[in-house]
Amino acid sequence: MNGYLVLESGRYFRGKLLNDCRMAGGEVVFSTAMISYQDIITDPSYYGQIVVMTYPLVGNVGFNEKSFASRAAMVKGLVLREATDFPSHYEMETDLISFLNKSEIPVLTGVDTRALTRVIRHEGSMGGLIIDNLDDKEWMMEKARLAAEELQGDLVRFVSRKNIMKFGNGTKKIVLLDLGTKKGVIDSLVRRDCEVIAVPANTGAREILRLHPDGILVSDGPGDPGAIGYAIDTCRELLGKVALLGVGLGHQILALAMGASILRLPYGHRGSNHPVKNLENNRVYITTQNHGFSLEESSLSGTGIEVTMRSLNDGSIEGIRHREMPVFSLQFDPEGYPGYSETGFFYDDFITRTSI
Repeated sequence: MNGYLVLESGRYFRGKLLNDCRMAGGEVVFSTAMISYQDIITDPSYYGQIVVMTYPLVGNVGFNEKSFASRAAMVKGLVLREATDFPSHYEMETDLISFLNKSEIPVLTGVDTRALTRVIRHEGSMGGLIIDNLDDKEWMMEKARLAAEELQGDLVRFVSRKNIMKFGNGTKKIVLLDLGTKKGVIDSLVRRDCEVIAVPANTGAREILRLHPDGILVSDGPGDPGAIGYAIDTCRELLGKVALLGVGLGHQILALAMGASILRLPYGHRGSNHPVKNLENNRVYITTQNHGFSLEESSLSGTGIEVTMRSLNDGSIEGIRHREMPVFSLQFDPEGYPGYSETGFFYDDFITRTSI
């Protein structure tokens, strides 16, 4: 069946709809990841987005529940150059198209994803609509714009857990403020002999402190950090009382809690091949990222924040720490899930600093 991706700017890209889902709107972004498409599709930080995969062939190893980043599909749509016809892997439980069809996520293939990525890079991320016709282009452009506009509010409430849950029985107790965390984060901490208490995003500071944590991890998640003031207020109350680590969205929330500001990136950082330089030892790490916002450097003056890591692609801030309080944060995923990573040691460093 013919299908189209219509952008709010009026551009459209022709392709083929491979499943029964004929329409979906969201923010159109691209990911440069070459592997771990299962993780991307089920990552809560991609909630509400139509993801364009720049790698030309997707779906080789099928799908299995073991590789899910969360409980279900989180993207609104997937745009590919080509989907594998004959996936094969010893752990495969289903194929890509069957999973997306069951999850009611449209997948558009046969698209010139190189041209589409160039449009996003030059014009910025924008709203888009996957649809099976071009009968009313003006209506589609407006629908695409509204779909992106809806993502400017609080998206964390859609992906955060509803109840407090405990994982592991380790010697260190870490409270995870769940803004849309991935299973890989919890697994990484449990493997490091931690007892993880995951709490909903709207949990207050007083309730968190009653759990007597050795440290608090503020997780990654979707959307604009400025839209979740309740999480910023909670972190502000926790400053100086216990060791804090922020990851992804949590990195931005901690910075806002300490008085910094954020800015929107033109097309964001998404993929598993983003080079980041550690300014303390001059080492470069290949990192996994998905974010559309970054810290505004000029706002750090007087906050006590110092920059510890930078992106080698655009120089944006990738890591910070407070000069006096035990507060650290990273823009990327230390557990490296999806993709290759050599940055898991940041969790080790956090755990060793959980007593103040």
